[in-house]
Amino acid sequence: MIYLCRVVPFGPIPTCTGRSLTIGIHHLATITPKYGNASKRQETRDTTETLKEHHRRLVNTELTTHGAIGRSSATMNSKESMYSWHLSLRVDRPVEGCTIRPHSYMYGKKLDDRDTSSSHNHSKICREPPPNHEFSYRWFRGPSVEPCAYEGCPRRTSFSPHEWSKHALGGSGCSLQCVSTQSSLYKSTFCNASCFVKAWKTQFTVQSDIPQARSSTPTRRRAGSYADDDDARSVGSTNSARSGMSSNYNPPGTPREISVDGPNTPRISDLSQGYGNEYGAQSQEWVEISRAELYIPHADDVGRKLKLEAAAYSVESGELLMHRVVKTDLVLSRTPDPEKRNLVTAKSAAGGGARFRIVTYNILAEIYATQQQYPYADLWFLSWDFRFQNIIREIVDVGPDIVCLQEVQADHYESHLYNAMHEAGFEGVYKQKTRLSMGMTGKVDGCALFWRRTKFHLIESYSIEFNELAQRQVTTVMGLNPRSEEGASILNKLSKDNVAQLVVLELAQQSMASRTNRDPINQVCIANTHLYSNKDCPDVKLWQTLHLLQELETFVMARGTNLPLMICGDFNSTPESAVYDLLSRQAVHPGHPDVNTGDENGPNVLPDIMSITHSHMLGSVYSSVLGEEPKFTNYTQQFKGVLDYMWYSTQNLRSLSAAPIPDESVLTRHGDALPSTQYSSDHIMQISDMQIVGGGAR
Repeated sequence: MIYLCRVVPFGPIPTCTGRSLTIGIHHLATITPKYGNASKRQETRDTTETLKEHHRRLVNTELTTHGAIGRSSATMNSKESMYSWHLSLRVDRPVEGCTIRPHSYMYGKKLDDRDTSSSHNHSKICREPPPNHEFSYRWFRGPSVEPCAYEGCPRRTSFSPHEWSKHALGGSGCSLQCVSTQSSLYKSTFCNASCFVKAWKTQFTVQSDIPQARSSTPTRRRAGSYADDDDARSVGSTNSARSGMSSNYNPPGTPREISVDGPNTPRISDLSQGYGNEYGAQSQEWVEISRAELYIPHADDVGRKLKLEAAAYSVESGELLMHRVVKTDLVLSRTPDPEKRNLVTAKSAAGGGARFRIVTYNILAEIYATQQQYPYADLWFLSWDFRFQNIIREIVDVGPDIVCLQEVQADHYESHLYNAMHEAGFEGVYKQKTRLSMGMTGKVDGCALFWRRTKFHLIESYSIEFNELAQRQVTTVMGLNPRSEEGASILNKLSKDNVAQLVVLELAQQSMASRTNRDPINQVCIANTHLYSNKDCPDVKLWQTLHLLQELETFVMARGTNLPLMICGDFNSTPESAVYDLLSRQAVHPGHPDVNTGDENGPNVLPDIMSITHSHMLGSVYSSVLGEEPKFTNYTQQFKGVLDYMWYSTQNLRSLSAAPIPDESVLTRHGDALPSTQYSSDHIMQISDMQIVGGGAR
């Protein structure tokens, strides 16, 4: 709970007239000029002495009356201190199979002495701040409704999320109703302006005894608006704001067996019938479906509205404090299955050796999925509960053996992702970024790496923190004090909280020696990372890539010279970057702009250009199979380009196939850019089939 109040500084004890009992030098100085002309100086001195004596008497009076006045002051303050209670309630658009959770919040605001009226319909005035409280919920399913009166509208029969997005509705979230009493479309409702215009061409004039409306312009109602009669009757409306909770008020039925307000108030458990009466004739059309906090819509809910009632109760007394009722938009059907992505096979795909399918995918953490970042997207399909269902289906439908994910939110890994992947046959590890969470616990993203249990066993698992590598660079390699000006400046530039994961997996069914493969390799090393995203810091990304490769060199060499290696992730670097050159060519050209950023970009963090190298022989999966990198792996209105890659050691791994990135026409079919109702991230998943080849030391 949050109490918004004004801090009042301590001062003299006021009298009933509002003046101070304590008269000090300042008070005398204020009064003296009244007698301060030249002809009456003696009178002034006499008057001053008289006032001083009066002051001494007042002080004595203050000491004897302090208790009484204090009690009087406390009484006055209790009358003047009023609080405005507010109950906020919101739910996202419901979609079949996606959990919907109430966003309910009750808080109190201390009012000024002159502000004693409720500010809006869902508040009430009380003498105390809201006590500790808990919520009780009831869900109701509404009657079947006609979503659009235009017969040619696809939304009359389809409740697919693809048909109900802002993009599909022509950029408008408003429904319209015809108010012309002389039109055959009178009181007909349309899902958007386009359908209304098309239907208007077929309308005709009818005779009616109903008075003509002032305007024939259709009224607009924002989709998802909660300004309905149910919500207006919620506790805290203007009818009940001043008087608080009337003993004659019949709150909605809830599962709690408690009394409310006064002895004349009926028990909550006896008010179910009253709840039906509250909504009049509609009580027969709205059916209670759940009393849990969370609700998952199913097929019977599709095409209907849901109604949510939330009631706040005092934890100590069980008193009903406030309640509110809101209606949702029409429940949409389950999102259609993602389109199958065909794999293109490489020309040299023959040969023996174990095969596995691997994917890499930046799934867009909820903390970044905002309408400020993606203004073209609807709020409801940016919600994690909606996107999670699409993402998990998209991953599982591909049938991968290894899954590398970035931007996995810590709390979602624990509550959603790990359980879903485990049920699908995977085991996994997680590493969150080293920065603090954004607000509540778990609001920080990181990397997750999964493997199919029937395909692989975990042998080793490690994580790399680039902040720790930066600390080692400053202190050990450069010999600087991290508290010095130079050391602190370098640390500040390099400490961006990025991480990487490293696992060694062993085949569950190991390959046996054969004539063509006398010493089979049964292990593979997988690295998963997400580099710094700031486009103005290419030198930081290059530094991170260099040190990641150096760590992998040390790791692989310690386990033999022929351990297959794959490095997957979001490198936040295009094919023209120095990062790409280092990975693909083992070096960076001295004239590359990413290594000549200038003094304006802060201290130099890169070693000599000749030292920016590594010994890995790496190939890019997509470039090897398709002949070039895709046009984009990240597709938003602000940026379209390649940021994600899958790199592999060419001496012991072979890329057999890769799934091309869909064309722009496919990506924009259900939205102006990503994310959309079809693609629930702003990145596109990369898919490849790999094969372990060659022999040698394990």
